[in-house]
Amino acid sequence: MKAEAVDCYHCGLPVPSGADYTTVINGTPQPMCCPGCQAVSQTIVDGGLDNFYRHRDSKAPAPDNRSASGPVDEELALYDTESIQAGFVRRLTDERSEATLVIEGITCAACVWLLEHHLTRQPGVESFSVNLTNHRARLVWNPSETPLSRLLAEVIHIGYRAHPFHPNKEEQLLEAEKKRAIRRLGIAGVGMMQVMMMAVALYAGALQDMEARFVEFIRWSSLVITTPVVLYSARPFFVAAWRDIRTLHLSMDVPVSIAIGAAYLASIWATVTNTGEVYFDSVTMFTFFLLIGRFVEMQARHRTGRAGNALMDLLPGSATLLESGRERLIPASELRVDDLVLVKPGHTIPADGIIIEGQSSIDESALTGEYLPVSRGVDGTVVGGTINVEHPIKVRITETGQNTRISAIISLIERAQSEKPATAKTADRVARYFVLAVLITSVSVASAWYMIAPEDAFWITLSVLVVTCPCALSLATPTALTAATGTLRQQGLLITRGHVLEGLASATHVVFDKTGTLTEGNLSIQDMVPLREGTQDAYTIAAALEQASEHPIAQAFRPFFIKPANDIRVEVNDGVEGQFEGTQYRLGKASYAALLYNDERPAPPDQSRQWLLLADTEGPVAWFAVDDQIRQDAGTLIRLLQGRGIQVAMLTGDESAAAHRVADELGITDVHQGMSPDQKLAYITELQSSGASVVMVGDGINDIPVLAGARTSIAMGSATDLAKTSADAVLISGELQRLALGIMLARKTRLVIRENLSWALLYNLVALPLAALGFIAPYMAAVGMSASSLIVVGNAMRLARAPRVKAASRS
Repeated sequence: MKAEAVDCYHCGLPVPSGADYTTVINGTPQPMCCPGCQAVSQTIVDGGLDNFYRHRDSKAPAPDNRSASGPVDEELALYDTESIQAGFVRRLTDERSEATLVIEGITCAACVWLLEHHLTRQPGVESFSVNLTNHRARLVWNPSETPLSRLLAEVIHIGYRAHPFHPNKEEQLLEAEKKRAIRRLGIAGVGMMQVMMMAVALYAGALQDMEARFVEFIRWSSLVITTPVVLYSARPFFVAAWRDIRTLHLSMDVPVSIAIGAAYLASIWATVTNTGEVYFDSVTMFTFFLLIGRFVEMQARHRTGRAGNALMDLLPGSATLLESGRERLIPASELRVDDLVLVKPGHTIPADGIIIEGQSSIDESALTGEYLPVSRGVDGTVVGGTINVEHPIKVRITETGQNTRISAIISLIERAQSEKPATAKTADRVARYFVLAVLITSVSVASAWYMIAPEDAFWITLSVLVVTCPCALSLATPTALTAATGTLRQQGLLITRGHVLEGLASATHVVFDKTGTLTEGNLSIQDMVPLREGTQDAYTIAAALEQASEHPIAQAFRPFFIKPANDIRVEVNDGVEGQFEGTQYRLGKASYAALLYNDERPAPPDQSRQWLLLADTEGPVAWFAVDDQIRQDAGTLIRLLQGRGIQVAMLTGDESAAAHRVADELGITDVHQGMSPDQKLAYITELQSSGASVVMVGDGINDIPVLAGARTSIAMGSATDLAKTSADAVLISGELQRLALGIMLARKTRLVIRENLSWALLYNLVALPLAALGFIAPYMAAVGMSASSLIVVGNAMRLARAPRVKAASRS
């Protein structure tokens, strides 16, 4: 009973504290961990399938690892029902469906290759792509040819687990994975420190003739400390290696597991028989270094994996449904096409639809990135996740669930992130050949020495494995990236993915969004042109009229507010009218304000900015120029980039003349305005297909697909949380010139990485023949591997000093 109280009855994961989700199954309320499990279990019960739960324990068992050619697990068969698929499967055509899954058990790019290669060979599967960053998979298949349950069984058959993608479920999986990784890393770290101290004593004792009883004590102590490191911390390597061997596919886990396992077993034999050398220090150090690299990669993957989850949070949890003229509050997930909903001012639109009654301003900044609300009236389309600003409207729902605009943006993100660059594909092929070469070399050395000197064959083969363990090779790139990343973080540029520095170093194009990126993203009063003398302060009057409005234009006048106006009336998309100290005033579009004095409207001072006219019953009073402010360091950055031969472009959803005004002031000639998120992504994709290395800088949710699609993406510090989690880096300082610092340090990092790789290659070329010929003992190989690693780390630490941006800008 205690286990049932804390574990989800459907999936078996722990129920978060404070969660109150239950489903009545077989007459008994059962705890659920999230709304997703509650919805799925309720669907099972409502469909008369609750007998499924009678055939299992109170906790959901893991599906057995049976072949897809055999019977499909009863739990997997439930995923063939249409009601359960509704949450994660989208019907593309009558014969094509698309499912979003989360894959457990992925450790490296080789796992992705195996999954994609195996699943795409199944009947009816059109495509299966796995995103190594967040472990999500996109499956397109023909359900009439192969049911989904059969494909899920195939994933299990090759050693992985596939779950239907659900934000709440994925959050729990990510949290559980993080806790396991921290525990393994902690045990490995403590074990490494203790064993290394004992190893120093052994090395010193070998030179100074330490007494045998002390040597034996240190060896046994090292064995005790190393055992949990190997059996627990290094367990993922052995599990992955066994899976690779069973599927006849090689990855780096195979030689790593052989080296760790062989060195550990050989050290046990040496300790028990009191002969030979022990290598416990090498075992713990190697395990710890590898776990650190994977932990850093996992953290970055978790951050990006939450981007799509947070995007779905834009939709409200409830909606006001209109039935027979009466209002009823229902969960937004229960909305259906053709439902009629009421959206009050300040509320979020629950799904895509068409306005059938009312007129209001809609804040679409969450999707478009533009700060000005747009006017929508009868027959106007509205998008789920946007906000109704001013007046109540009635909306007829046209799209729900997977067919909404937000779901389309999530699909763009997944598709863009799943596309692998050519360098990643090349690295995958090289890794497989390298592993194969290491194993062939080890077997050859073992065979040769078994015929020459059988008593030395094991120790020499172990030396070869230790020497060829890719410790320095695997540290060459991560250590340089870590040092450079730490330096940039201190300078205000937060790197969240490892390929950013490579992308910055080879950048040929930098593409900027306008609003919130090149500009501040906030409206302000740029200028005031009086049209009449002897009147009261125009700023005071305008601020009084805008006092009660939440419109972004009204926010620009807030600093000048002194006293309120009376009888204020707001005309959507036109302006505001009110009485101030006995005089009637209007502020807004010139055509609207001129109606107050029944005369022709005056011409604005220029056409490059947005002008508002303040007028009373006697005539015009003043012009106000309201516009966004260009960032102070934007011009310096653009000149610096252009001076280094990097081409600069601007993509913006703004259709006004302000886009070209900003571009002209900054010296940008390549300008594209009025672009939607998919148009921005198409532009970046086309640019990259022509061979360009693109860096995209943006700040809004509308920029998320293009941030995901660009080779390297950077979000501003003031950007939305979704843009930050989708980007590869974040300018947390908000200073654009930090981008120039990033490019300069990235080029230096590329040089250091080449030096590290050259050293690691040279070390292996020299040490491998010596070890194979028996000139290097295993302990010498371990010391050499450690020394090689230290050299690589020391060289990378040169990146801790940031280059000077000012000096670079003068060059």
